[in-house]
Amino acid sequence: MTPARILVTGAGGFVGAHLMPQLRAAFPDAAVTPCDLRPGLTPLDVTDARATEALIASLRPDACIHLAGLAAVPAASKDPDLAWRVNLFGTLNVVRAVRRHASGCFCLFVSSADIYGASFRAGSALDEGAVVAPLNTYSASKAAADLAVGALAAEGLRAVRLRPFNHTGPGQTPAFVVPAFARQVARIAAGLQEPVIRTGALDPWRDFVDVRDICAAYVACLHHAERLQPGTILNLASGTPRRIGDILDSLLRLAGVSARVEPREALLRPADIPTARGNAAQARDLLGWCPERPWEQTLADVLADWHERVRTEAAARTG
Repeated sequence: MTPARILVTGAGGFVGAHLMPQLRAAFPDAAVTPCDLRPGLTPLDVTDARATEALIASLRPDACIHLAGLAAVPAASKDPDLAWRVNLFGTLNVVRAVRRHASGCFCLFVSSADIYGASFRAGSALDEGAVVAPLNTYSASKAAADLAVGALAAEGLRAVRLRPFNHTGPGQTPAFVVPAFARQVARIAAGLQEPVIRTGALDPWRDFVDVRDICAAYVACLHHAERLQPGTILNLASGTPRRIGDILDSLLRLAGVSARVEPREALLRPADIPTARGNAAQARDLLGWCPERPWEQTLADVLADWHERVRTEAAARTG
């Protein structure tokens, strides 16, 4: 059944900016309500249970994509109370309100592959049956929410859980590794920074997907909602891990920039893992989904985005 009323929490964030155009193109007749605390969107603080319930009671959505969350590992570690309030209790506020006021609503909970944590140390491509073994506050709070949604699905909530692996693209903040590199490269190219790149660990390998492909999976879930059993878990991964240092080398090459690389102790994670790789065969089977954008195009788009942001920054300084 095609959804008529779609609610998107956290729509003002990085992923939401890419998801909203895809949703409107895929469901042109649907009423899509993007919610966030950012200006211009329907106000919603998911940590406010009463406000969340009031909004869902008024909208009565038949599809809900729950993006809202504290997404950066360092931010969650810096303020763990906020991470738990947003990632766990914010999620509970949303799904409980859906159960009370929109019982037939199809809920898409955006979890994270980071919840597999220590299971990645096995070195194999993990499928959805891998043990959840979080290694930091962010992944622990997301794992708790993931398990809570799974338990509620067993009690009748129409909800599926998606576990996207690392995703990047234009518009992402420099709190994440690819835009952090791209920002520095663009600033060096513009003469705003000395030719030194400050990094964390360069040897880990991570499974990256373009954010636009991730959003395509979310849209595909709505198209195939009737065939997805409550509690279904889907990994969203490329299956091809990439070395962090090689990503930096590619960005430098694309920009035509030479720079010295300086690893910084403050940017290293205490519980890092060598390789994270996912198996997304189930998403391919149930949704017909697989990543489509070439990795080099993703990097080029991220770099172009940062060239533009840096030009704006430079113009503001001189203006």
